[in-house]
Amino acid sequence: MRKICFVTGTRAEYGLMSRLMLMVKTSPATHLQVIATNMHLSKRYGETYKEIEGDGIPIDKKVPILNDEAEDNARATLASMAMAMNGFSKAYEELMPDLIMVLGDRYEILAAVTAALIERIPVAHIHGGEVTEGAYDDAIRHSITKMSHLHFTSTEEYRKRVIQLGESPERVFNTGALGVENIKKTPLMSKDEVEKSIGFTIDKNTILATYHPVTLGISTAGRDISNFLEALEEREDLRIIFTMPNSDTGGRVVAEAVENFVKRNKSRAIAFKSLGMKRYLSVMGQVAAVVGNSSSGILEAPSFGIPTLDIGDRQKGRAAADSIFHCNTDKVSIVKGLETILSSSFRKSASITRNPYEKEGTAQTIFDIISTLPLDGLLQKHFYDIK
Repeated sequence: MRKICFVTGTRAEYGLMSRLMLMVKTSPATHLQVIATNMHLSKRYGETYKEIEGDGIPIDKKVPILNDEAEDNARATLASMAMAMNGFSKAYEELMPDLIMVLGDRYEILAAVTAALIERIPVAHIHGGEVTEGAYDDAIRHSITKMSHLHFTSTEEYRKRVIQLGESPERVFNTGALGVENIKKTPLMSKDEVEKSIGFTIDKNTILATYHPVTLGISTAGRDISNFLEALEEREDLRIIFTMPNSDTGGRVVAEAVENFVKRNKSRAIAFKSLGMKRYLSVMGQVAAVVGNSSSGILEAPSFGIPTLDIGDRQKGRAAADSIFHCNTDKVSIVKGLETILSSSFRKSASITRNPYEKEGTAQTIFDIISTLPLDGLLQKHFYDIK
């Protein structure tokens, strides 16, 4: 029986992979292993490992790497990465997985994959080949690609980019995005159920907002979030459902600013550390628009036929549907962006947009490959030169 070990450090990434995890868990040909780390184990970020266990997915190892009391700076992030490398090495030694499964571009995943490389364990990577110029996640993602052995990209353009990085074409598969398929496969809550669950009324002017620090930006997280929230202050007609930022450098500044905004605007704003995958998608299905700089506004929102206001450079370079409007981080640009996406003409256009990340059978295709493809010889890679 093949032991497939999923490493997860955030609520969003777990939500994307959860259906695939269940496929591995229920198959007689595979044995699911799960390592939870980073935000999942942090009180500050909601201890979301409990959501994993609540879904009936056992966690085999916990690798704590965050110090909730540490300063919010690059040094603390580097300290977390050092702890992660050591923790993953010990976890792999005890679990002895046949294949490591990871998604995305975060620093804890870089540590997990680096440890797997040294331990000589093959790695399968989801969402490689993408570009996000405003964050150091971009370099991390490409680094993970070079240390991985199987690649599952969300578009054909990204598949070609992974091959351009020197990966053999027979190891690179365009499967579409798991998050888009989750919208179709997950039984979502009705509007009444959502409102009761979150304790918040959703009307025609309700938006879903998430803002992460731009880790390679020239401006500061504090200035960017201030501009964003000042724009929202000006739009008193809007109701706002916030989801809090990830554990990136500058994330604490953003979180505190959002918390203060909600305190000042209790009648029209609410914030959550984590909604969980089902509630998050259910909320997205009921709101008027998605606003901020989260990847979900690029990948998942178009499948609901709603507009996205993508602010700043964090997602710059990603393939985007016509329902996505990009703007700068200054207050004036954000106010104009909100006016644009909430106009009747833009909403109408967004309702019929095509999502470039949609493809049939995403999770099943990935599962079929990771459960059956021979692993012998995967570790030895040859750089593929494009001719």
